[in-house]
Amino acid sequence: MDPNLEYWQNNGKTFLSRLRIWLNILDPSSILSSDVEINNARSLIRRDGNQLKDEKVINAWKLSLCSVHADTGEPISTVLRPQAFLPVSAPFVIASLMPHKGVTPALFWQLLLHGYCAGFNYANRNATATPENKLSTKQSLLITGTVAYSTFAGALPQIIIKRLAVSSSSAQAFCRSVLPVPLSACLAAFSVFVVRSEESENGIKVFDSSGNPVGVSREAGYKAVKETAISRATLFGTTALVPNLMVLLLKRGKLAKMNPVMFAPVRHMSTAIVLGLMIPVSFSLFPQLGKIKKENVEKELQILTGDVELYYHRGL
Repeated sequence: MDPNLEYWQNNGKTFLSRLRIWLNILDPSSILSSDVEINNARSLIRRDGNQLKDEKVINAWKLSLCSVHADTGEPISTVLRPQAFLPVSAPFVIASLMPHKGVTPALFWQLLLHGYCAGFNYANRNATATPENKLSTKQSLLITGTVAYSTFAGALPQIIIKRLAVSSSSAQAFCRSVLPVPLSACLAAFSVFVVRSEESENGIKVFDSSGNPVGVSREAGYKAVKETAISRATLFGTTALVPNLMVLLLKRGKLAKMNPVMFAPVRHMSTAIVLGLMIPVSFSLFPQLGKIKKENVEKELQILTGDVELYYHRGL
């Protein structure tokens, strides 16, 4: 078992403990760490990983947990690392939730958002389901189709307003404030399910309590993808919901009626703040080293271990 997974097994058993870890390691300043620095951190962990009071070891763990893939042991691409998710995706999320004047800008920002999310989902998947860790032609087509479909579906509120010439203020409010909330949540979950479909089709590696590999389980793969899809839907659904509620409350105040221009900056700032707060929360909803009961995996695996529960890498 990779050192990262062992760390999560020992220190990430509860939601609060996982949240504390994510708050510590989601440091944007580590985005530009070189492969040499990451490899040195991994070497230090393998040698002195148990010395958790040593400042150098603590920093090495932080860099390893947020920059190294737990299945391949290789550094994750710079812009697809967990600590890069907020600074990279925030402009896309803010722009995609704006009430655009035309369809083209809405499609453009939706394309950037869902293209990045698809890349992030794939880079942080459970790689044991992918033979030789290579992107297959089938998966390439699925990812491309996911991005195209999500782009169109994400811009659907703007398309409805423009193509159907919606003039009713209540109908426009529904399309711009209400519809994006469930749409954002559903599309985020859809992207995870499709981009990481190989995990439920091919299965992922499962381990016993000692960290020894037991075999490959499709049931564990489906559970890992489902948990990640729920966490991603929570992230984007909440990010779309809270700013709309804040703007709705502001519109009832006298100050907002006198200064309607304040709505845009409030919406943008609240979107960025909620996204930043929800990223570590959504990452912490489920353990990185998930558990599945032995009776829920394939029968051929049940006879290979005496443990009641098996472990799997959930991915991100």
